[in-house]
Amino acid sequence: MTKWLTLSLIPLVALTGFVACDDSTQVSAPPDGGAPDAAASFDVLANPPTPAATAVGRGGAAATVDVRATLAAIEILKRGGNAIDASVAAAAVLGVTDPFSCGIGGGGFMVIYLAKENRFVTIDHREKAPKAQTPSLFYPGGQRLDTNEIIASGLSVGVPGTLRGWEEALRRYGKKTLGEVMQPGIFVAEHGFVVDSTFVDQTKRNQARFQRVSSARKLYLTDAGEPHAVGDLFKNPELGATYRKIAEGGTRVFYEGEVGQKIVDAVRQPPEANPPLRAGVMTMEDLANYDARVRLPVESTYRGHTVIGMPAPSSGGMTLAETLNILTPFSANGDRELHLHRYIEASRLAFADRNAYDGDPEYVDVPMQGMLSMGFADSRRAVITDKAGTGSAKAGNPYAFQSDPSPSGPPAQTPALDTSPGGATRETTHITVTDSEGNIVSYTFTIEFEGGSSIVVPGLGFLLNNELTDFDIPTDPNAKAANILEPGKRPRSSMTPTLIFKDGKPRIAVGSPGGSTIITTVGQTLINYFDFNMPLAQALAEPRVSERNIVVTPGTDTKSTAEPAFINSDIGAALKARGHQFVETAEIGAATGIQFNDDGTVTAVAEPVRRGGGSAMVVSP
Repeated sequence: MTKWLTLSLIPLVALTGFVACDDSTQVSAPPDGGAPDAAASFDVLANPPTPAATAVGRGGAAATVDVRATLAAIEILKRGGNAIDASVAAAAVLGVTDPFSCGIGGGGFMVIYLAKENRFVTIDHREKAPKAQTPSLFYPGGQRLDTNEIIASGLSVGVPGTLRGWEEALRRYGKKTLGEVMQPGIFVAEHGFVVDSTFVDQTKRNQARFQRVSSARKLYLTDAGEPHAVGDLFKNPELGATYRKIAEGGTRVFYEGEVGQKIVDAVRQPPEANPPLRAGVMTMEDLANYDARVRLPVESTYRGHTVIGMPAPSSGGMTLAETLNILTPFSANGDRELHLHRYIEASRLAFADRNAYDGDPEYVDVPMQGMLSMGFADSRRAVITDKAGTGSAKAGNPYAFQSDPSPSGPPAQTPALDTSPGGATRETTHITVTDSEGNIVSYTFTIEFEGGSSIVVPGLGFLLNNELTDFDIPTDPNAKAANILEPGKRPRSSMTPTLIFKDGKPRIAVGSPGGSTIITTVGQTLINYFDFNMPLAQALAEPRVSERNIVVTPGTDTKSTAEPAFINSDIGAALKARGHQFVETAEIGAATGIQFNDDGTVTAVAEPVRRGGGSAMVVSP
């Protein structure tokens, strides 16, 4: 059975507006007792530089989706902080500038390399189901609730873990306090940021949901119920005040104090909405009892490199490792189309196994040893032919490759809530940071669907997650599966923060947002880098395809999601000739990464175009 570790360090092995609508929300002054001087010291964030998608240099580096977040990380590094401090500072800023994707109302996964101690640690601060949350709540009268009714509700809100994760990371491995690294976020929340087209587009996609919920409408829409315009200065002083309370009072304010009580009130009695939102069952006890976990990382190899990823309840590390294991004997041999065909097929098989076996290891006997074994990969590879597979791929049998097979055996397979109904999209954000000491952080965190549950906690300025939609919620209320909701359980995730080492030295750190496409975004980036010999910047920018064993219509073949540039390429046409089918989407993921160069420099890389383009910086260019 997979174990979790609460207080261990993991040894490194095998590495020889303002056009805002409401003055009370948008321009109120910070509360008395705040730390205006500390926050004001980050006034460099008021006029950030023009974002660049790549940066080369020394002394540390950072890459995020937002220039202010990246700049905050660099400033913390310049002021004596390490990569852990800088990643939390960037995350706090993203909670302000990328609020529909992440924030203190959600959770995440952090993979850390500690250079002086030559070891990895992973911090799981995934949201949890409240103690009173049972599957029956999704089936009133025995009938499954409509997916959109679950998505926007108190019923979908998991106990937030973000702040516990930050606290744990800083307490163990940081140089600065939580109060210190939250100052950049306080500054941006109170002074505002200029709205860009991505912020507007995200608001427009969720306009109907925000219009419905009074607290979201007040914060994110104008008096006329419209998104703010590109170029507006958007301020969120309520979030700034919340950050100040946490900076001064610690995480107890959130998990045991006044902030927590307001969260519980918003879940149990959601803000005024038309029609009303379903209420959840979270309590103050749920918040007080939340803790982050330090877990053993997933370790695998590919092309002579060690791949370090996140274990369950994230499925990212294991699914990526299985995909790469299946591909290991194959060589690209200059035939890019054939290799991508095999990659798509390997991903399809790995996702079938993910859906069957991955879940919270404190509730499920995840056959991790078997799933990561090369013997299991050999058995799965044997299924691949020169043509696209038909129908939905069935899970393999990793138990045959376990030295101590679980007596529970393979769980029943049920369909996951893996699509994006009602026009909603899953969103997340990723931060990649390194410092002058060689520490590295690859950090992905989220509030699940874009705009989360639609519930802005009244008076606090942040959205709550709807992470409980990441559990399997099948039509049959009696169905059993590894990822079925249980009280206190953490839902399976696809977040895939990843580190790549060779001969004990770092080569790449990478990760991405994008729901279950996160795994394939990281996977394809690695294929581009290792097998097609692309620099990380090019590997990350290439057109993407995502195969996740999804059957859109029962009884039909699976279809891969792909970007137009991929579908319309010569390779896309050749893959269609092999039987691959594609569903077009505008873009997949918004990755960031760092490449560690042989001359001692690093290249920080962000998306050049997706989600409006990201930001990469170094301490010393």
